[in-house]
Amino acid sequence: MSATSPTVAVPPFRGRIGDDPRSGYYAAPHRYRLHLSPACPRCLQIAVTHSLLGLGDVLPVTRLPAVPDTPDGGHRALRRLYEASAHLHPGPALAPVLHDNWTGTVVSTHAPDIVRDLALRFGGPGPCLLPRDTDEAFAAVERLCEQGVDATAQRAGLYGGDRAERDLALATLLRALDVLELRLASRDHVLGDELTLADVRVWVTLVQLDTVHRHHLDASAVHRITEHPRLWAYARRLTAHPAFGPHLDLDGIARRHHAHCRGTEAAGAAVPIMDWQAYVQRRTPGPTPEAAPEPTRRTG
Repeated sequence: MSATSPTVAVPPFRGRIGDDPRSGYYAAPHRYRLHLSPACPRCLQIAVTHSLLGLGDVLPVTRLPAVPDTPDGGHRALRRLYEASAHLHPGPALAPVLHDNWTGTVVSTHAPDIVRDLALRFGGPGPCLLPRDTDEAFAAVERLCEQGVDATAQRAGLYGGDRAERDLALATLLRALDVLELRLASRDHVLGDELTLADVRVWVTLVQLDTVHRHHLDASAVHRITEHPRLWAYARRLTAHPAFGPHLDLDGIARRHHAHCRGTEAAGAAVPIMDWQAYVQRRTPGPTPEAAPEPTRRTG
């Protein structure tokens, strides 16, 4: 089984960034701050989106440790933000966090909402990552990644349970990869010829499949996963992009995984699918992330 989540289930903060001041939370330079641990797949998706959009000058990022540092699986640096947003917050202070500097409170911890709001509301110099009329197609790719790859890769791992159930999960995983392979047969990216949020989601899913889920699959399963040449060539191409590869913290991903892993590692652990580091361009994806700031409240 892959890395587990904290045992306390806490509803996420679900504030949204609107179009104008009447919406309450609206896009304004330097109003917000992101708190991210790129070893976390949700944070990695946000970090890549942030770099693609060129938002480093208007929306700063605080980088958090790869492994959460509190007993409940949260980040000590985020505890004050959570408690300022919800009195006696009952669960761990988890990343990602989109924090409002003006009020000192958390806007959102829900990665899909944060990604969409970055793409739609902040208007950075980067490309349009969620073009008109692609929202449903993007949602379908998200479901394919979450249900067809992430969830099934965990069930296909050698951590007990019925062998037939694991075989079914592996077959479902391979079908999802087949869908992505077929999409890339006639286009450069998942939704067409242009880079979109769907590509960010798929790339993060492939990173997680190789660096985390692979460790619980046997060598035969890993070999079958590699039999998607277009998909892994696409992964290599995106990793070489300056907004993608430099965010990869492979050592941090490994430490995070082993800190929370509760499963049985299999022969697949010795058969890496791709040498991710070989394709990373040695460039910084944006301004150097800052140390965690003290939460502030707007006055006046």
